[in-house]
Amino acid sequence: MPRRTIVLTGASDGIGAAAARMLHGDGHEVVLVGRSPEKTATVAAELGVEHHLVDFTDLDSVRRLADDLAARHPSIDVLANNAGGIFGRDRVVTVDGHEQTFQVNYLAPFLLTHLLMDPLRAAEGTVINTSSAAHRLFARFDVDDLDAERRYNPRRAYGNAKLAQILHAREFDRRHRGAGVTATAFHPGVIASSFAGAPGSAMRAMYVSKLAGLMLAPVEKGADTLVYLAERMPGVDYPTGEYFVEREVAKTSAAARDLSLASELWRRSERMLGIA
Repeated sequence: MPRRTIVLTGASDGIGAAAARMLHGDGHEVVLVGRSPEKTATVAAELGVEHHLVDFTDLDSVRRLADDLAARHPSIDVLANNAGGIFGRDRVVTVDGHEQTFQVNYLAPFLLTHLLMDPLRAAEGTVINTSSAAHRLFARFDVDDLDAERRYNPRRAYGNAKLAQILHAREFDRRHRGAGVTATAFHPGVIASSFAGAPGSAMRAMYVSKLAGLMLAPVEKGADTLVYLAERMPGVDYPTGEYFVEREVAKTSAAARDLSLASELWRRSERMLGIA
Protein backbone atom coordinates (compact mmCIF):
# COMPACT_ATOMS: atom_id res chain seq x y z
CA MET A 1 0.00 0.00 0.00
CA PRO A 2 1.21 3.57 -0.62
CA ARG A 3 2.88 5.41 2.26
CA ARG A 4 0.60 8.18 3.51
CA THR A 5 0.95 11.26 5.67
CA ILE A 6 -1.65 10.87 8.41
CA VAL A 7 -2.45 13.58 10.95
CA LEU A 8 -4.10 12.00 13.97
CA THR A 9 -5.68 14.05 16.77
CA GLY A 10 -6.36 12.57 20.19
CA ALA A 11 -3.23 10.49 19.65
CA SER A 12 -1.80 10.54 23.16
CA ASP A 13 -4.03 7.80 24.57
CA GLY A 14 -6.77 5.27 23.84
CA ILE A 15 -7.70 4.40 20.27
CA GLY A 16 -5.69 7.35 18.94
CA ALA A 17 -2.43 5.99 20.34
CA ALA A 18 -3.37 2.46 19.25
CA ALA A 19 -4.11 3.65 15.71
CA ALA A 20 -0.83 5.59 15.64
CA ARG A 21 1.11 2.44 16.53
CA MET A 22 -0.71 0.37 13.92
CA LEU A 23 -0.34 2.95 11.14
CA HIS A 24 3.31 3.59 11.98
CA GLY A 25 3.91 -0.16 11.97
CA ASP A 26 2.46 -0.30 8.45
CA GLY A 27 5.00 2.26 7.28
CA HIS A 28 2.98 5.48 7.18
CA GLU A 29 4.18 8.92 8.24
CA VAL A 30 2.09 9.51 11.35
CA VAL A 31 1.85 13.00 12.83
CA LEU A 32 0.58 12.92 16.40
CA VAL A 33 -1.61 15.64 17.90
CA GLY A 34 -2.54 15.57 21.57
CA ARG A 35 -3.53 17.70 24.53
CA SER A 36 -1.29 16.21 27.23
CA PRO A 37 2.38 17.21 26.81
CA GLU A 38 3.61 14.17 28.74
CA LYS A 39 1.42 11.52 27.12
CA THR A 40 1.80 12.88 23.60
CA ALA A 41 5.59 13.11 23.92
CA THR A 42 5.76 9.57 25.31
CA VAL A 43 3.91 8.04 22.35
CA ALA A 44 5.89 10.17 19.89
CA ALA A 45 9.20 9.09 21.45
CA GLU A 46 8.14 5.44 21.37
CA LEU A 47 7.43 5.65 17.63
CA GLY A 48 10.07 8.23 16.74
CA VAL A 49 7.55 10.53 15.07
CA GLU A 50 6.59 14.19 14.99
CA HIS A 51 4.07 15.50 17.49
CA HIS A 52 2.11 18.69 18.20
CA LEU A 53 0.11 19.96 21.16
CA VAL A 54 -3.32 21.55 21.01
CA ASP A 55 -6.12 22.57 23.35
CA PHE A 56 -9.49 22.19 21.63
CA THR A 57 -11.14 24.38 24.27
CA ASP A 58 -9.21 27.30 22.75
CA LEU A 59 -9.78 27.93 19.04
CA ASP A 60 -6.65 30.08 18.80
CA SER A 61 -4.70 26.96 19.78
CA VAL A 62 -6.37 25.14 16.87
CA ARG A 63 -5.38 27.95 14.50
CA ARG A 64 -1.76 27.78 15.64
CA LEU A 65 -1.78 24.01 15.19
CA ALA A 66 -3.14 24.32 11.64
CA ASP A 67 -0.46 26.87 10.75
CA ASP A 68 2.28 24.55 12.06
CA LEU A 69 0.89 21.49 10.28
CA ALA A 70 0.39 23.26 6.96
CA ALA A 71 3.93 24.69 7.09
CA ARG A 72 5.46 21.28 7.72
CA HIS A 73 3.14 19.21 5.54
CA PRO A 74 2.04 20.83 2.26
CA SER A 75 0.32 17.53 1.42
CA ILE A 76 -1.81 15.59 3.93
CA ASP A 77 -3.39 12.29 2.86
CA VAL A 78 -5.50 11.69 5.96
CA LEU A 79 -6.80 13.97 8.70
CA ALA A 80 -8.24 11.83 11.50
CA ASN A 81 -10.41 13.99 13.77
CA ASN A 82 -10.26 11.59 16.68
CA ALA A 83 -9.95 13.87 19.72
CA GLY A 84 -13.01 14.23 21.93
CA GLY A 85 -14.62 13.50 25.25
CA ILE A 86 -17.69 13.59 27.43
CA PHE A 87 -17.75 16.01 30.33
CA GLY A 88 -19.51 16.64 33.60
CA ARG A 89 -22.99 17.53 34.83
CA ASP A 90 -22.42 21.29 34.80
CA ARG A 91 -22.40 23.21 31.54
CA VAL A 92 -18.96 24.73 30.88
CA VAL A 93 -18.32 27.53 28.40
CA THR A 94 -14.94 27.82 26.67
CA VAL A 95 -12.89 30.98 26.25
CA ASP A 96 -14.49 31.23 22.80
CA GLY A 97 -18.00 31.31 24.28
CA HIS A 98 -19.15 27.83 23.22
CA GLU A 99 -20.36 24.87 25.24
CA GLN A 100 -17.31 22.70 25.90
CA THR A 101 -18.62 19.37 24.58
CA PHE A 102 -19.76 20.93 21.31
CA GLN A 103 -16.49 22.78 20.78
CA VAL A 104 -14.10 19.96 21.67
CA ASN A 105 -15.90 17.21 19.77
CA TYR A 106 -17.17 19.16 16.78
CA LEU A 107 -16.43 22.85 16.34
CA ALA A 108 -12.65 22.67 16.86
CA PRO A 109 -12.29 19.72 14.43
CA PHE A 110 -14.49 21.60 11.93
CA LEU A 111 -12.11 24.56 12.15
CA LEU A 112 -8.99 22.39 11.90
CA THR A 113 -10.36 20.64 8.83
CA HIS A 114 -11.21 23.96 7.19
CA LEU A 115 -7.74 25.37 7.85
CA LEU A 116 -6.02 22.28 6.40
CA MET A 117 -7.98 22.26 3.14
CA ASP A 118 -4.97 23.23 1.02
CA PRO A 119 -2.81 20.27 2.17
CA LEU A 120 -5.83 17.96 1.87
CA ARG A 121 -6.55 19.17 -1.67
CA ALA A 122 -2.89 18.75 -2.62
CA ALA A 123 -3.04 15.07 -1.67
CA GLU A 124 -6.65 14.47 -2.72
CA GLY A 125 -6.90 13.41 0.90
CA THR A 126 -9.64 12.18 3.17
CA VAL A 127 -11.07 13.23 6.55
CA ILE A 128 -12.11 10.65 9.14
CA ASN A 129 -14.32 11.72 12.06
CA THR A 130 -14.49 9.53 15.15
CA SER A 131 -18.19 9.56 15.97
CA SER A 132 -20.20 7.25 18.23
CA ALA A 133 -23.36 5.22 18.56
CA ALA A 134 -24.19 7.86 21.18
CA HIS A 135 -25.59 9.89 18.30
CA ARG A 136 -28.49 7.39 18.17
CA LEU A 137 -28.83 6.88 21.92
CA PHE A 138 -28.56 10.39 23.38
CA ALA A 139 -28.86 13.08 20.70
CA ARG A 140 -31.76 15.53 20.80
CA PHE A 141 -30.45 17.85 18.14
CA ASP A 142 -31.58 21.46 17.97
CA VAL A 143 -29.78 23.50 15.33
CA ASP A 144 -31.06 26.65 17.05
CA ASP A 145 -29.37 25.67 20.33
CA LEU A 146 -25.99 24.26 19.30
CA ASP A 147 -24.32 25.55 22.48
CA ALA A 148 -26.99 23.96 24.71
CA GLU A 149 -27.91 27.25 26.34
CA ARG A 150 -31.51 26.17 26.91
CA ARG A 151 -31.19 22.45 27.61
CA TYR A 152 -27.86 21.08 28.81
CA ASN A 153 -27.36 17.46 29.73
CA PRO A 154 -23.88 15.90 29.42
CA ARG A 155 -25.01 12.78 27.57
CA ARG A 156 -27.29 14.76 25.27
CA ALA A 157 -24.48 17.22 24.56
CA TYR A 158 -22.13 14.35 23.71
CA GLY A 159 -24.70 12.62 21.51
CA ASN A 160 -25.42 15.89 19.70
CA ALA A 161 -21.72 16.51 19.07
CA LYS A 162 -21.24 13.00 17.71
CA LEU A 163 -24.26 13.45 15.46
CA ALA A 164 -22.72 16.72 14.27
CA GLN A 165 -19.55 14.84 13.31
CA ILE A 166 -21.55 12.53 11.04
CA LEU A 167 -23.38 15.48 9.49
CA HIS A 168 -20.03 17.21 8.96
CA ALA A 169 -18.60 14.16 7.17
CA ARG A 170 -21.65 13.94 4.89
CA GLU A 171 -21.68 17.63 4.01
CA PHE A 172 -17.90 17.84 3.62
CA ASP A 173 -17.97 14.88 1.26
CA ARG A 174 -20.86 16.36 -0.74
CA ARG A 175 -19.05 19.68 -1.12
CA HIS A 176 -15.55 18.40 -1.89
CA ARG A 177 -15.79 14.92 -3.40
CA GLY A 178 -15.79 16.38 -6.91
CA ALA A 179 -12.35 17.87 -6.20
CA GLY A 180 -11.06 14.52 -4.94
CA VAL A 181 -11.27 15.27 -1.20
CA THR A 182 -13.56 12.97 0.78
CA ALA A 183 -14.80 12.27 4.30
CA THR A 184 -16.31 9.51 6.44
CA ALA A 185 -17.29 8.95 10.07
CA PHE A 186 -17.14 5.84 12.22
CA HIS A 187 -18.02 4.37 15.61
CA PRO A 188 -15.07 2.68 17.35
CA GLY A 189 -17.22 0.65 19.74
CA VAL A 190 -17.38 0.76 23.52
CA ILE A 191 -13.69 0.73 24.25
CA ALA A 192 -11.59 0.32 27.39
CA SER A 193 -10.00 3.77 27.26
CA SER A 194 -9.74 6.79 29.55
CA PHE A 195 -11.75 9.19 27.39
CA ALA A 196 -14.64 9.28 29.88
CA GLY A 197 -12.67 8.47 32.99
CA ALA A 198 -12.08 11.96 34.30
CA PRO A 199 -13.71 12.88 37.64
CA GLY A 200 -17.18 14.30 37.04
CA SER A 201 -17.60 12.65 33.64
CA ALA A 202 -21.17 11.53 32.93
CA MET A 203 -19.93 8.04 32.01
CA ARG A 204 -17.02 7.71 34.42
CA ALA A 205 -18.49 4.82 36.40
CA MET A 206 -18.65 2.65 33.31
CA TYR A 207 -15.02 3.27 32.35
CA VAL A 208 -13.36 2.96 35.76
CA SER A 209 -15.32 -0.05 37.01
CA LYS A 210 -13.35 -3.14 38.00
CA LEU A 211 -15.35 -4.97 35.36
CA ALA A 212 -14.50 -2.49 32.62
CA GLY A 213 -11.65 -4.61 31.33
CA LEU A 214 -14.04 -7.53 30.89
CA MET A 215 -16.98 -5.56 29.48
CA LEU A 216 -15.19 -3.16 27.14
CA ALA A 217 -13.30 -3.92 23.94
CA PRO A 218 -9.52 -3.28 23.76
CA VAL A 219 -8.26 -0.08 22.19
CA GLU A 220 -6.82 -1.98 19.23
CA LYS A 221 -10.33 -3.16 18.36
CA GLY A 222 -11.58 0.42 18.52
CA ALA A 223 -8.75 1.60 16.26
CA ASP A 224 -9.33 -1.05 13.62
CA THR A 225 -11.94 0.80 11.53
CA LEU A 226 -9.97 4.06 11.72
CA VAL A 227 -6.89 2.26 10.38
CA TYR A 228 -8.97 0.53 7.70
CA LEU A 229 -10.42 3.84 6.45
CA ALA A 230 -7.01 5.56 6.59
CA GLU A 231 -5.20 2.89 4.60
CA ARG A 232 -7.76 2.00 1.92
CA MET A 233 -8.68 4.04 -1.14
CA PRO A 234 -11.76 6.24 -0.49
CA GLY A 235 -14.44 5.86 -3.13
CA VAL A 236 -12.82 2.68 -4.43
CA ASP A 237 -12.43 0.36 -1.45
CA TYR A 238 -15.33 1.91 0.46
CA PRO A 239 -18.06 4.52 -0.13
CA THR A 240 -17.42 8.00 1.21
CA GLY A 241 -19.74 10.31 3.12
CA GLU A 242 -20.94 7.34 5.18
CA TYR A 243 -20.87 6.15 8.80
CA PHE A 244 -18.99 2.92 9.54
CA VAL A 245 -19.06 0.33 12.30
CA GLU A 246 -16.59 -2.56 12.17
CA ARG A 247 -15.49 -1.63 8.64
CA GLU A 248 -19.04 -1.70 7.28
CA VAL A 249 -21.51 1.05 6.43
CA ALA A 250 -23.94 1.14 9.36
CA LYS A 251 -27.38 2.52 10.07
CA THR A 252 -27.59 5.98 11.60
CA SER A 253 -30.37 7.98 13.18
CA ALA A 254 -32.79 9.75 10.85
CA ALA A 255 -31.23 13.09 11.81
CA ALA A 256 -27.80 11.89 10.70
CA ARG A 257 -29.27 11.21 7.24
CA ASP A 258 -30.90 14.63 6.95
CA LEU A 259 -28.95 16.41 4.21
CA SER A 260 -30.75 19.71 4.72
CA LEU A 261 -29.78 19.59 8.41
CA ALA A 262 -26.18 18.84 7.43
CA SER A 263 -26.14 21.86 5.14
CA GLU A 264 -27.69 24.15 7.75
CA LEU A 265 -25.27 22.97 10.45
CA TRP A 266 -22.37 23.69 8.10
CA ARG A 267 -23.59 27.25 7.47
CA ARG A 268 -24.08 27.93 11.16
CA SER A 269 -20.67 26.47 12.01
CA GLU A 270 -19.05 28.81 9.52
CA ARG A 271 -20.83 31.78 11.08
CA MET A 272 -19.75 30.74 14.56
CA LEU A 273 -16.13 30.58 13.37
CA GLY A 274 -16.21 33.69 11.22
CA ILE A 275 -15.46 31.72 8.06
CA ALA A 276 -16.48 33.43 4.83
